[in-house]
Amino acid sequence: MNALTLPDIAAQASRQALPLDWVGMCGIALPILIDGQRLTATADAGVSLDDGTARGIHMSRLYLALEMLDQQPLTPALLRTVLQRFLDSHEGLSNNAYLRIHTDLLLKRSALVSPLAGWKGYPVSIEARLEKQMFHVELKIDVTYSSTCPCSAALARQLIQQQFLEDFGNTPLQHEDVLTWLGSANGIVATPHSQRSNAQLLIELDGDQPSLPITELIDNVEAALGTAVQTAVKRADEQAFALANGQNLMFCEDAARRLNLALKRSDAVKAFHLKVIHAGSLHAHDAVAESRWTRNPA
Repeated sequence: MNALTLPDIAAQASRQALPLDWVGMCGIALPILIDGQRLTATADAGVSLDDGTARGIHMSRLYLALEMLDQQPLTPALLRTVLQRFLDSHEGLSNNAYLRIHTDLLLKRSALVSPLAGWKGYPVSIEARLEKQMFHVELKIDVTYSSTCPCSAALARQLIQQQFLEDFGNTPLQHEDVLTWLGSANGIVATPHSQRSNAQLLIELDGDQPSLPITELIDNVEAALGTAVQTAVKRADEQAFALANGQNLMFCEDAARRLNLALKRSDAVKAFHLKVIHAGSLHAHDAVAESRWTRNPA
């Protein structure tokens, strides 16, 4: 008996001739290699369907091309190669190719003072596009930090001054009396409010970069803010964290400006859109600031 040829429905003509912008798959599980770490990731892979008369694309060809990602470190060059394979396998059907990768990058972070250390996760998305042979690669990175309100810090200091006057008035003071008072409950009668905050970074990279500078960008962002959230801590680390917050008072506007300047200093960054969110602790709403920048061509 002759073997029957399996039907290829995707190769059949569409009943409605109409091109489509994006066709593919979302949520494909795969491992990737970034900065020496093998990470669990999900990928969204697709191409444009420019031949409006075609019924569909060959999704299995996209899936098979993704196998390249678990064999070598993830770089802009590798992303471009995968996208080109998407197009080569859909010659005559597609002009544009797209790939989005979502993962959590784990970085070992040392405590501020003690010898402790712990792992911290950073949500990262990598989006690559090959549109009319023009290559684009973008990073989405979330960085969590602490922010202490300058206004509430000033109000707290004023209340501490008032409490000092109430407790001592015109009483002659000795150094030991002041030191004891500062260590008492009255010495910290009011505290400024702080909140867990989040920086959402959308960064367009120069496509010719040899690597994805994800760790470098995160390090620069945390250094600019000065109050990255911690992992394992002892009391000495908690005290150092309180000191860091006191020395880095910031509104959301301050944080956005710090990050703007920090990202501009990276030669790998072509453009960015950043958004900082200071979750309300005084209010039921959040404080938000955004900033955009594009490098002028030389």
